[in-house]
Amino acid sequence: EDIPGWLVTNEGKLTVALEVTITEELRKEGIARELVNRIQNIRKNSGFEITDKISILLSKNSNTDDAVNEYNGYICNQVLANSLQLVDEIQNGTELNFDDFNLYVEVSKE
Repeated sequence: EDIPGWLVTNEGKLTVALEVTITEELRKEGIARELVNRIQNIRKNSGFEITDKISILLSKNSNTDDAVNEYNGYICNQVLANSLQLVDEIQNGTELNFDDFNLYVEVSKE
């Protein structure tokens, strides 16, 4: 039978249980990895070279700010950014749609 916070299945004598609770740390890491993916796509779609250094402006959002602050260095290293700054408003950025909120990002080549 199911255990709260776990997915359980069995087949014959074999039973497997998978913990599905997402901790705050996992949530933040997931946001950071998703931002890396989306920024890499923006780099590609903008025609940047693989070695081009960039700077990033990202709109502030209570859903993501903690993750961006904690994983700022990781994100910058992964996308070759010299800087990643949280700002109140972005005028001409790209909209990033998440499940229950949107962010705006501006990526520029340095």
